[in-house]
Amino acid sequence: MYHKPVLKNRRTLLERAEKFISDIYFTDCNLRGRLYGDSHPLESLGSFMSSKRITFSEAQTQSFSPYKLGDSFGPTWWTCWFKAALKVPVSWTGKEVHLLWDSDGEAMVWRDGQPVQGLTKEGEKTSYVLSDCLTEEETHRLDIYVELACNGLFGAGQGSMIAAPDANRTFTVRKAELVVLNRDVRELLTDFDMLIDIVKVQSFFFETKASQKAKCKQFTFLSFFFLKELGESEQRSFQALFTVNEMVNVSNPADPNSFDKARALAHKFFSQRNGQSQHTAHAMGHCHIDSAWLWPYEETIRKCGRSWVTAIRLMEKNPEFVFTCSQAQQFEWVKSWYPGLFSEIQRYVKTGQFVPVGGTWVEMDGNLPSGESMVRQFLQGQRYFEQEFGKRCKEFWLPDTFGYSAQLPQIMQGCGISNFLTQKLSWNLVNTFPHSTFFWEGLDGSKVLTHFPPGNSYEMKGKVEDLVKTVQQNKDKGRANHSAVLFGFGDGGGGPTQLMLDRLRRVQDTDGLPKVHMSSPDKLFSQLWADSHLLCTWTGELFLELHNGTYTTQAQIKRGNRQCETLLHDVEMASSLAMCRDPTFQYPVVKLQELWRLLLLNQFHDVIPGSCIEMVVEDALRYYEDIKRAGAALLQDGLGGLMSKGEATGVFNSLPWERLEVLQIQDGHSKHDLALVRVPSIGVAPVQHTKPATPVCVAVQADGSVLMENGIVRAVVNKDGTLTSLCLISGNREAIPDGCGGNQFVMFDDVPLYWDAWDVMDYHLQTRKPVVEVLRSAHVLSSHELRGSVGFTLRISDESTVTQEIVMDSMCPYIKFNTQVDWAESHKFLKVEFPVRVRSPNATYEIQFGHLQRPTHRNTSWDWAKFEVWGHKWADLSEHNFGVALLNDCKYGYSVHKNTMTLSLLRAPKAPDANADMGTHNFTYAIMPHTGSFQDAAVIQCAYNLNYPLRLASCSPETAPWSAFSISPSSVILETVKQAEDKKGALVVRMYEAHGGGVTATLRMMLPVKEAWHCNLLEQIDTTKPAHVTEDGITLDFSPFQVRSLLLVVNA
Repeated sequence: MYHKPVLKNRRTLLERAEKFISDIYFTDCNLRGRLYGDSHPLESLGSFMSSKRITFSEAQTQSFSPYKLGDSFGPTWWTCWFKAALKVPVSWTGKEVHLLWDSDGEAMVWRDGQPVQGLTKEGEKTSYVLSDCLTEEETHRLDIYVELACNGLFGAGQGSMIAAPDANRTFTVRKAELVVLNRDVRELLTDFDMLIDIVKVQSFFFETKASQKAKCKQFTFLSFFFLKELGESEQRSFQALFTVNEMVNVSNPADPNSFDKARALAHKFFSQRNGQSQHTAHAMGHCHIDSAWLWPYEETIRKCGRSWVTAIRLMEKNPEFVFTCSQAQQFEWVKSWYPGLFSEIQRYVKTGQFVPVGGTWVEMDGNLPSGESMVRQFLQGQRYFEQEFGKRCKEFWLPDTFGYSAQLPQIMQGCGISNFLTQKLSWNLVNTFPHSTFFWEGLDGSKVLTHFPPGNSYEMKGKVEDLVKTVQQNKDKGRANHSAVLFGFGDGGGGPTQLMLDRLRRVQDTDGLPKVHMSSPDKLFSQLWADSHLLCTWTGELFLELHNGTYTTQAQIKRGNRQCETLLHDVEMASSLAMCRDPTFQYPVVKLQELWRLLLLNQFHDVIPGSCIEMVVEDALRYYEDIKRAGAALLQDGLGGLMSKGEATGVFNSLPWERLEVLQIQDGHSKHDLALVRVPSIGVAPVQHTKPATPVCVAVQADGSVLMENGIVRAVVNKDGTLTSLCLISGNREAIPDGCGGNQFVMFDDVPLYWDAWDVMDYHLQTRKPVVEVLRSAHVLSSHELRGSVGFTLRISDESTVTQEIVMDSMCPYIKFNTQVDWAESHKFLKVEFPVRVRSPNATYEIQFGHLQRPTHRNTSWDWAKFEVWGHKWADLSEHNFGVALLNDCKYGYSVHKNTMTLSLLRAPKAPDANADMGTHNFTYAIMPHTGSFQDAAVIQCAYNLNYPLRLASCSPETAPWSAFSISPSSVILETVKQAEDKKGALVVRMYEAHGGGVTATLRMMLPVKEAWHCNLLEQIDTTKPAHVTEDGITLDFSPFQVRSLLLVVNA
């Protein structure tokens, strides 16, 4: 009798199984070659090209020319529409019929005038199911349309994914035919696929850990226990290996009757259950779609349509399938472009299968938007989700952004959100973040439950490797036994596939793997909260140790963002006051929402950071211009309603403190003149010239340097534009060290490891080169008792120059540097340095609604990783009783090492935008020495003044100074005044404590306030907490960095 040999060679058995399901090797006789049965050609296939993204209604009226498979079309960003006439053979009745479509690009199938499925080879979607089981009653003849975008899931990079797009790429359709899918083959292939993965993945983890252990000199008991645990996993790997080998033995690809025996073997393996203590993976369908990145905004709309309609089809066939989806802007796009699909989404939201998450307008950058912008992200997002789906989000969903502000926990809590999911810190280049599930405590002490999926991905594929990583990389073993597994193609869209669902269904409860539950964010976080008593707490910012270059790349976008944030702040302020003073004034609700949504869109995490292609940059800059144009008109309307008409010139101050500043005034004869004007807090005043206490003095000295003085500060400008002296006159305190020069421009080589627009590496600091070539030495531009200025020009390189006007104003504690750079560099980084006479282990940086400290030393790897950091309008370096602040009007990148303060100005990456930052740039920064702390020296107020200009408008000569609001003490800043979203005529006033200490503040109002209520950031009032209005105003208690909002009902 013949006895079948028992083979134990891992390699041969594994490769045998792999070849049995290979789509490359032995397809003439293996199982994969039997996936499709009969095939049938299309009756006809026609096409036409469009340079624009047109609607289906427009496309179907076009003239289609015959298309031959293999023919090329294009170029990049065009659209090729196909019309396919199909005739399904009658003999296929009872069979599963697919349209097999193999092409470049991204495609959408249209049937009966509606989008029905996305197709993309990169996203493993190459067939459209015409019928799961063809019946005689179904139509056997039909026309379908395929809308094919001439770009891939990740754009059209030339040579690499993140390279600038290849504008002339061509595309082709290689296969378009009707086929019969053999469902039994598909199911058996999935069994093989998962078992082979178990063999490979668990063997890999065992061999990797064992190899690491062999390198260690000490063998501890813990190490022994760990290897024992892995040894048991390896046993499971061998069980899978011998199971899959036996399945090959019993399977005959030519005989479907043999498949049942093979599937029974697989079922036996998968049915061996876990113990109760096994980790639970909460599987959720996911499709991260960048609102713009390597493709333009408009293409994202179609990506959403293709991805989401495919998810809907999966829901129809898999009632347990749950799909999570963020970004209200994308829902609004789909509602506008695909109304039928949007209705289907609304229906599945009600069933709990389609789950809107995140609560924001877009998945914004976590560093650069202002505090108010972050509030508006949630305000617009949460209101949209409630309006369209009847519910608000309970979790903030931001898996792919480049760091997370320490004020986000407070903002989340103020918007009704207590849970947070992300994973980007797994990208840290230097230090490994120590937690997967933890409490994140923000700047004010607010806490949110935070989860980083341990698999370190938001686009898993339902593979065994994903599940094993989820368990192995969980940094909170013993404290958290539940984790998210987000599966589906992402970044460029695509989303989940049926194959991913089938894989996960196989291993719902299989010994050796975590339990897999099709779940939802609500279920996941409910489990995490239930077991949260042992979780650790991380306090402060979540700083990503990578992508530091995004604080500087695409400077025009950064400038547009800051200017538009400022403008909309002023429009809302002026319009709110005008509404209260002029009964006929109509607050521009609709237009302001439109402008805010444009601004919020540009704060997407690949737009404001500058990590996008040139087409996106052009769109973003155009949106900023639209905001500026419309916003300027709204501002003039508001000022017109605020001030009585006349021939005199009035000034509007949108900030909550009195300002005394030099302004350039234009009289009736078009002559420009300077005036020192005083304007009350959040109010108006006519221009009335004020005599300066000390006139500005500008004088050329014998050595060619220029002395500038205004009674507060005294500076000496060297011929090359550097400051050899900066003295605070009141304390006779010199800020510049001997032998050093402030305002020193420096250049660095800037070649990262890969992510060009994203990264600046630590080694760039070793390539520092001062800019020293003088084209025009420092000379006096103006000398006036109110303003003096000095100009100079330097050559940066053969292609680039910097021209600067150093400005000193009367009564101003800082010196401004109005800068113009003509920039034509490649992989260079321009910064400006100010060495100062200050010694401190920490520097302070403004962030949203507050500030935080970061080290000026590099003691640890955590310190060193912060060689380039982000901040907003100011940074300060102070010792006891003296410090220096660096202010700016549109920059975000800083570095303070030891006693040198550095502001990052311009980069020159070449991918994904080959022309990033090329051209002329204008920006302003300022240096401010001070005594005492930066809080007492009003550094915060000065930075606001630099960014929020006094606004001029015509007024009556009889106009008297008027202030609507003031607040004391100065540690509390009144940030925003706007009309309430749901109560016409009521105002929302937002304030925050800026110094970092508890305080009782008084808000004074010159408006007829009838009643006042505390409200959250979504403007929901707390009916149990009225704010008591007295003759002195409203008294409020603030804890450090607390943000508080009031809703004021004003008498008409």
